[in-house]
Amino acid sequence: MTAAIELEKLRAQPKRWVFNDRRDAETPSENSASKISASPCLCGESELTVLVRSLPQLEAALKCGVQTVYCEFEDPKKYREAVTIFHTAYGCSVGGAHGVTRPTIWVAPPRIFKTGEEWILKQVLSSNADGYLVRNYDHLKFFAGCRKRGDYSLNIANHFAADYFKNKFNLEFITPSYDLNFLQLEALLQSAPPEWFEVTIHQHMPMFHMEHCVFCAFLSSGTDFTNCGRPCDTHVVKLRDRVGAEHALKADAGCRNTVFNSQTQTGAEYISKMIELGVRNFRVEFLDEPPETVERTITKYRQLLRGEIDGTQLWRELKLFNQLGVTRGQMGK
Repeated sequence: MTAAIELEKLRAQPKRWVFNDRRDAETPSENSASKISASPCLCGESELTVLVRSLPQLEAALKCGVQTVYCEFEDPKKYREAVTIFHTAYGCSVGGAHGVTRPTIWVAPPRIFKTGEEWILKQVLSSNADGYLVRNYDHLKFFAGCRKRGDYSLNIANHFAADYFKNKFNLEFITPSYDLNFLQLEALLQSAPPEWFEVTIHQHMPMFHMEHCVFCAFLSSGTDFTNCGRPCDTHVVKLRDRVGAEHALKADAGCRNTVFNSQTQTGAEYISKMIELGVRNFRVEFLDEPPETVERTITKYRQLLRGEIDGTQLWRELKLFNQLGVTRGQMGK
């Protein structure tokens, strides 16, 4: 009986996250309420981060004036060139204090890391990027002294994980797990400060990773990266499933392969709700789209964030699949 009474007392205590959420600390005013309904997001309030996987895509993003770019290239040796192109375009140099608003380019190490592959991380670090998109604990340790943002593979699905990764490892932003549907994402944004998060709203969903290299097995007589001739640098491979859909295959620097869903998915219809919840950072990821598609897509999402078009209009005009996530979708109900 005593234990039950004590448990009820604990349940009655305020949530420990309330003091972190600035929205709870402020008294909503009539002006702020009308501002949200009249204009869900002004151009300067939300940031659209763009992830590119090739130099032509990077150049297309620069033409659109994108201020924050992530690079995820198959060959990390190309990161240095990408960083140089970006800094030259904006006339800026590496560095900058946390919180200072200026264009930045971030590079991503391969999602999978194995002992003995530190040389790959050293290549990534040598690019002199402004920061790094980290994916696992080895990345958190290796890039400990650098600016970092946490990717979805850290599997942040609740406020405990959000607090742990954001504060223990000094991450500037964290990306919620792709396993969350919208109701679960909404609960996360209400239990942890929404300004912590960068939500991916446009992507080809990575379906699975594998140690087996399809490029080496079918396009080379070699046995590994030392003698395969790197056909992944010159060939495009897609895997056709039982219904005829062709899913893109990408190799990383460690010769592991990732299969991406053939359909481009979007959570555009949920953006206005996320803005009301306090989210201000959104990510658009490209896979193998040509530069003209990159420019058109960025333009449409900017129009959406400015309130010039709605989510339904966006996914219909761009012919996107109105779903994110591995099952019913990251933004599905």
